[in-house]
Amino acid sequence: MTTLELYTKGARVWIPHEQVIWIGGELTKDLKEDGILEIELEDGNEITLDVYKGKQSLPPLRNPEVLVGENDLTTLSYLHEPAVLYNLQVRFLQSNAIYTYCGIVLVAINPYQQLPLYGPDIISAYSGQSMGDMDPHIFAVAEDAFRAMARDGLNQSIIVSGESGAGKTVSAKYAMRYFASVGGASTETQIEKKVLASNPIMEAIGNAKTIRNDNSSRFGKYLEISFDKNYHIIAAHMRTYLLEKSRVVFQAPDERNYHVFYQLCAACDTPELKDLRLAHQDNFYYLNQGECPYVDEVDDGEGFEEMREAMDLVGIMNDEQLMIFRILAGILHIGNIDIQPASEEESTINDKDFHLAVAADLLGIDRSQFKKWLCNRKIVTVQEVLIKPLNVEEADFGRKAISKHIYSQLFKWIVQCINNSLSSGVKQHSFLGILDIYGFETFEENSFEQFCINYANEKLQQQFTQVIISIIRFLVSSLSHLSYFFLIVLPHVMLA
Repeated sequence: MTTLELYTKGARVWIPHEQVIWIGGELTKDLKEDGILEIELEDGNEITLDVYKGKQSLPPLRNPEVLVGENDLTTLSYLHEPAVLYNLQVRFLQSNAIYTYCGIVLVAINPYQQLPLYGPDIISAYSGQSMGDMDPHIFAVAEDAFRAMARDGLNQSIIVSGESGAGKTVSAKYAMRYFASVGGASTETQIEKKVLASNPIMEAIGNAKTIRNDNSSRFGKYLEISFDKNYHIIAAHMRTYLLEKSRVVFQAPDERNYHVFYQLCAACDTPELKDLRLAHQDNFYYLNQGECPYVDEVDDGEGFEEMREAMDLVGIMNDEQLMIFRILAGILHIGNIDIQPASEEESTINDKDFHLAVAADLLGIDRSQFKKWLCNRKIVTVQEVLIKPLNVEEADFGRKAISKHIYSQLFKWIVQCINNSLSSGVKQHSFLGILDIYGFETFEENSFEQFCINYANEKLQQQFTQVIISIIRFLVSSLSHLSYFFLIVLPHVMLA
């Protein structure tokens, strides 16, 4: 039977819709040689499509009702956009099922609420089971990766991908919890505690409010969990990528800087932080460009206390914590330094500028030298060294570059501290990796970070395609030793 022969009276199809994206319809007569399709939509409207003259394409066919709600998308008769979206919607709305397979891919929908799906009893239920034996779940993917590592002796990776707010970081956290639980050694509990304790720290210094997500990760993270020859967890190591440094000095409308700055300002009255000479967040330029200094139902003061408790757990000492806060406060004061024009080509800063003095003191640098190099640039040639004055715009650009560089180096140092606490002297036999990276992005104003993020996602898409092609080749040749698992997370998917 040809494709055209499927378009007979009573055939069910999907039609694009402005409000609900896709709407169902039914053909009221067979497709004839004139190429005219008459369709009655589910909302009662009737439409006509001309598909033979190239004006419109054939509408996608709907799957039989008996297949709708399947837990693996590859079992559907038709696997196109409306079929995928509708199947996910039916599973979510009718069964509260947020997980669906698509071959080796696990598609997850963010329910935006806590669900009782991740307790010790659920972990026990999935332990030792094959992916196809249980309902789709992040634990099933984690178990399959763990078993493949133990069976084949090959390192495994889980790639978590999706748009901002889809729940990638939470999914990665649950995968880590599963690995820690099934690791089987007495020491893995401490590793799990430290890894989980790192989450509030990394969220504070690496997450921010965006227009799509109140707690958006603005960096990529690859967590490598090490196992000994008995497949017990012995250590972990975190690598970070693509930190959005520009957010330190610029925020788009309705967005915030990194959480840690607001948490620090919320705790500014703490006696041990008095020397930072901080004030309410409204007083700092770097914290108010998005004109959105608050997040609903988020207490930055409580966030600060949670971050400090987490720092204690991962072994960041109190004096090191205070040093971190001094550097963060120094960045805020740098942003408030008043750079004035001395002429069209030169800039200057008042010697009595409060924020200049505080920033220099907190960062441990000479005030006069700091002032000099904020307003001037050194040019070194073969024969001489030149000092070139900067105008206000150039000086401001340099000030922002300094702020971004300081924050980036502090971020790397904190990550190194966490990694030191997760390390051990035991030799690694194999590892499981979890990649949590934000997806494709496009904003009204895109920076170099968006270019890098989108390029990284293009490479991930290429990797995904190569793995799928490899799977087909292995199946044809009766070989199978896969080493990748994919998890795609989605926000709510609604369809008419």
